[in-house]
Amino acid sequence: MSEVDPIVGTWYRDLESRALFEVVAYDEDGRTVEVQYQDGEIEEIDADDWYERLLEAVEAPEDWAGAFDDESDLGFGDVASARNGHDDPLRGLD
Repeated sequence: MSEVDPIVGTWYRDLESRALFEVVAYDEDGRTVEVQYQDGEIEEIDADDWYERLLEAVEAPEDWAGAFDDESDLGFGDVASARNGHDDPLRGLD
């Protein structure tokens, strides 16, 4: 049993599965913990299940953003082009 409380922004390791994840949301009223694994997968865990797991708080892994390395997958487009005014909808208006 874990005595580690879920803290948003903190990384944890499941000692049984060795999985690394970050708590991204905690709903005290709904008693759910939303976690995001290092590969980007998101899971909602019941608070009772959280405390049944063997967990330890750990430092964020060096490659924690690995699932988000390609910003084009996030829908941001070409940031450099936007900064240069190439995607400015007001360009050319007087």
